[in-house]
Amino acid sequence: MKHLDIAPEVRLALEQGQPVVALESTIISHGMPYPQNVATALRVEAEVRSSGALPATIAVMDGRLTAGLSAAQIEALGRAGPAVAKVSRRDLPFVVSAGQTGATTVAATMIIAAMAGIRVFATGGIGGVHRGAAQTFDISADLQELARTPVAVVCAGAKSILDLGLTLEYLETHGVSVVGYRTTQLPAFFTQDSGFAVDYRLEGASDIARLLQIKWAMGLGGGVVIANPIPAAHAMPRAVIDAAIAQALSDAQAQGISGKQTTPFLLERVNALTGGNSLAANIELVLNNARLASAVAVALAGLESGSTG
Repeated sequence: MKHLDIAPEVRLALEQGQPVVALESTIISHGMPYPQNVATALRVEAEVRSSGALPATIAVMDGRLTAGLSAAQIEALGRAGPAVAKVSRRDLPFVVSAGQTGATTVAATMIIAAMAGIRVFATGGIGGVHRGAAQTFDISADLQELARTPVAVVCAGAKSILDLGLTLEYLETHGVSVVGYRTTQLPAFFTQDSGFAVDYRLEGASDIARLLQIKWAMGLGGGVVIANPIPAAHAMPRAVIDAAIAQALSDAQAQGISGKQTTPFLLERVNALTGGNSLAANIELVLNNARLASAVAVALAGLESGSTG
């Protein structure tokens, strides 16, 4: 593809039918402060490798859609931080045509992953319907991307700063399955249980891989949300998180924060209000999702190898 660069190691793995896991880059530039962002990104890549798959961190680098960043590129994104453009579907044509560098959201990462032929993606949490969306119409493009782009997204549910009930309703309307990994409840990022049920529960990576293979073989487009709860040892008390989120939302309103700046502001504010505990939890849940995504990618590669060989 004309505007796409695939790292040689990633391209070879894809050509050989080996498991590859896509990773987003907004968590590097907008999700965590430097240097924890770079250290976490490299730890996540190492976790994917140790789990039997190949990581492909995705971004736009100097106007090129890039699947598979080098350590130097990850360092550059981390140092630049929020100065780097936060890129979703609507932004991709501009950032590419202007030759700019941008960190990809869940939606943009899905798009580039699909272009490269990567079917499994690990992130922290998906975007969704923001609280107060009845007045603001603030709904993440991640949800529409899940309805149209065939990439499975392993996440710790939706970010707990969102309206989770409306997020699930939106996904249902657009035919996106939400699968709980060993849970019947939608995790809420920092906590294991949001109080909302998922559509289906599956117990193993091989079960998830079979679901994905069959879905796409039937010509049913779009992705699947694989909701993987944060490990209990790293989960935060729901009351603590809810109180921090309420304060952060009030602060955002008072400061006139809106649009794509909302989520980074809220996450940073919640981290400050919890004394850094939410950042530690964020790191652990991303590592946990990388492990599951790798297992799913390994199982899916095995199924596809068996079906073609």
